[in-house]
Amino acid sequence: MRILVFLLMMMGTPVCSAAVELQGSFTQGGLVFGKTMPGAQVQHDGEKVPVSPDGDFVIGFSREASETSELRVRLPDGGQERRQLQIAKREYDIQRIDGLPERKVTPKKEDQTRIETDRAAVKRARARLDQRIDFLQGFEWPAKGRITGVYGSQRILNGKPKWPHYGVDIAGPVGKPVRAPADGIVTLAHPDMFYSGATLIMDHGHGLSSTFLHLHKILVREGQRVRKGQIVAEMGASGRVTGPHLDWRMNLRGKRVDPQLLVGPMKSE
Repeated sequence: MRILVFLLMMMGTPVCSAAVELQGSFTQGGLVFGKTMPGAQVQHDGEKVPVSPDGDFVIGFSREASETSELRVRLPDGGQERRQLQIAKREYDIQRIDGLPERKVTPKKEDQTRIETDRAAVKRARARLDQRIDFLQGFEWPAKGRITGVYGSQRILNGKPKWPHYGVDIAGPVGKPVRAPADGIVTLAHPDMFYSGATLIMDHGHGLSSTFLHLHKILVREGQRVRKGQIVAEMGASGRVTGPHLDWRMNLRGKRVDPQLLVGPMKSE
């Protein structure tokens, strides 16, 4: 991780000695954790950012984020400050997967209602926004194994280009334990969604959530508080898959970010 400490300026003139500390990945799909003065208000690219009573906040960048991003801070004394952030561009892999059941690639009309119901449930689960700062404790891999899919890659299924992949895929046997990557609250525990099969979502505070797809079994319930490292599910092969694996995704207030940037290289089991 890179650590940048910005002394923000207002209209080119120094104001008091207010500082914002930013730590994270300044790249497409990255997350950056910030610290500012208690009582300050933060905006990122024109959108209001939740700030904890102690001044903690988190911002993120989408897969196709622009090369520059603007951070604005209104200090408790009314002073306004801003900073232009430089965002690195990434190159993404293209993956071809053949042999999937055609119904999973091109759903029938009777499947569409179920798909829309699934999407609405996921949207509700990710809409939670509170002051918990579980994300500040850091993240760890929810499972270990061979990485078979990465964030940002675009998949061509049965010869048809689909939406980019927004998670990291970890291969392993059915029943392998899946652990909470950080503390959180379970906001969705669905046994069987059309595309993602058994699906689990947990919220880490400020609108940052982890999603686990294609599970074999979910071991926690909605509303349950979970702790970092706690076994919450079992790896599986449910939904649209070609084999057992865990698809781990992260979302920040509508932005799809790369979980792999938070955990670094995977250590051997």
